[in-house]
Amino acid sequence: MSDNSNTESYKITSSGTNHQGNHYCSRDYGSSAANSNSYHYSNTDGSYYYSNPDGSTYYNNGKDYANYDNGKGGGFTQSGGEKKSK
Repeated sequence: MSDNSNTESYKITSSGTNHQGNHYCSRDYGSSAANSNSYHYSNTDGSYYYSNPDGSTYYNNGKDYANYDNGKGGGFTQSGGEKKSK
């Protein structure tokens, strides 16, 4: 499912899939973004990671663990169905 609600402009600087089948994509959102060179990757084991233009990060192991950091000291960790704020 694509996200058509994102109106921020960006330039894809690199993307691809390695020999193990893992996908990555790097995007340049320009100097006005907190993290101008954001990226994401997704792996064949179901795990994925996002480093977002607003400075936040999100990791999910594809099973029972997720970690979100909003880039300002907040966020959450979720493990085994239990969600804990940072």
